[in-house]
Amino acid sequence: MQKVIVSVINDLVTDQRVNKVCNTISEQGFLVLLVGRKLKTSLPMDKRTYATHRMKLLFTKGFLFYAEYNIRLFFFLLFQKADVYHANDLDTLLPNFLVCKFKRKELVYDSHEYFCFVPELVNRKMVQKTWLKIEQWIFPKLKYVFTVNESIAQAYEKHYGIKPVVLRNVPSLKNFENIPFRSRSQLSLPENKAIILLQGAGININRGAEEALQAMLYIEDALLLIIGGGDVIDKLKGITAKFNLQEKVVFKNKMPFTELIQHTRCADVGITLDKADNPNYELSLPNKLFDYIHSQIPVLSSPLIEIKKIYSRYNVGELIDNHNPEHIADKLRFMIQNEQMQLVWRQNTLLASREYNWENESIKLKEIYNKFK
Repeated sequence: MQKVIVSVINDLVTDQRVNKVCNTISEQGFLVLLVGRKLKTSLPMDKRTYATHRMKLLFTKGFLFYAEYNIRLFFFLLFQKADVYHANDLDTLLPNFLVCKFKRKELVYDSHEYFCFVPELVNRKMVQKTWLKIEQWIFPKLKYVFTVNESIAQAYEKHYGIKPVVLRNVPSLKNFENIPFRSRSQLSLPENKAIILLQGAGININRGAEEALQAMLYIEDALLLIIGGGDVIDKLKGITAKFNLQEKVVFKNKMPFTELIQHTRCADVGITLDKADNPNYELSLPNKLFDYIHSQIPVLSSPLIEIKKIYSRYNVGELIDNHNPEHIADKLRFMIQNEQMQLVWRQNTLLASREYNWENESIKLKEIYNKFK
């Protein structure tokens, strides 16, 4: 059997896109090895249909972290036999590219975001310039490229003359059907309050989390449930304490996907409020949007380009006009209290999930990997 090594810089447990890709490649008859990193806070690896390898690093952030991971990944790939190397995001591309050149093997690149224009890099010009130089050197030489939506694909095509194949990060219908139901009481969630859910592995700056939390000052009989991690979590906890919102806001750490969806299904409204104040977010299509849709809960969203495309096809909730906390609160109250529209939105999420699912999207991934057989 031919072997594929898939590499990603983040922890492996909660990355659902990479897990779906690995499962699909494995189902195509390839041996798959997924390589990533392990943190002190990493959850134990769940059972997978493919092999995994997690590296413990000395450094956890900054230049030394990226340098250490890329060097170690290069030597790991160099001494592993494989027929195809599958790099996820720019921060794993360089070692994969060099090894493929040396071994004359196939390289697949999957860009999960508009990497060089994430907010963490936009204001760090020297760091951004370094990543851009790597991208500008390698991208025009790539043959097989995926990305997560049409807007980012068009942006890459404009820069490099290569249009990636769009492979949206949407859930699998089969996986959702196999997740057992758990009630609010079983999950220790209140049964007498509306639940507003913000979930994600990257609850970071410029994603509207602070404003969503402050909106709870203007909402009664509701709970804001925040599940996940990110660089603003500590700030959000500080805001909660400052405004005495402990009775209205609950934080839960990152959790396995099955458990996350069990919580998501119990919500009345899901929120995704990324701000279009940097190119990456402006062009993004948040994964949580589809988790909400497949869980059949209405969504309050910011009017990003790709989100508006979804809403134009399926009315699955409301769009905000701005990030003023009082405006967000008005929208949330309308969504919670309007029982007739709740029925419409939930029915439309069911229709949308029949179009936006991994069974449909993965056809494009299979077409590429069939070329390697």
